[in-house]
Amino acid sequence: VQLQASGGGLVHVGGSLRLSCAASGFTFDDYAIGWVRQAPGKEREGVSCISASGSSTYYSDFVKGRFTISRDNAKNTVYLQMNSLKPEDTAVYYCAAATLCGAVVRDTRPYDYWGQGTLVTVSS
Repeated sequence: VQLQASGGGLVHVGGSLRLSCAASGFTFDDYAIGWVRQAPGKEREGVSCISASGSSTYYSDFVKGRFTISRDNAKNTVYLQMNSLKPEDTAVYYCAAATLCGAVVRDTRPYDYWGQGTLVTVSS
C-alpha cells in the first residue's frame, strides 16, 4: 500500500495550494481518503475526508469554506484544494485511507494506511 502526498510548499497568507495524493497497492475506490495535518508541536488532526465513491465530503470546522477535497478514482488520486490560507494552516499534511470516514473528521483513528507527508508553510 502506498499513499504519496505532494504539492506542498511556501505560500503567503491568503494564497492557495493544491495537494495531491497518489495511491497504489490497494483497491482505491473501496476506501475513503482523508487529509490529516500535524503542526509543529501539536498532535495530528483530521482536516477533511471523502467517501470511497466521492459522493460525500467532510471538513473540520477550521477549514470549512476554504478547503475542497475531491477524488478521481480513474487516476487513483485525491486532491485538496486549499484557498485563503492562514499561518495556522502551516503543517505537514498527510493523506490516509480508511474503510469509512470517521464520525468526527478531526479523529485520526479510523485511518488504516498512511502516506508520507508534504509540508505546507504559510507566511504572514
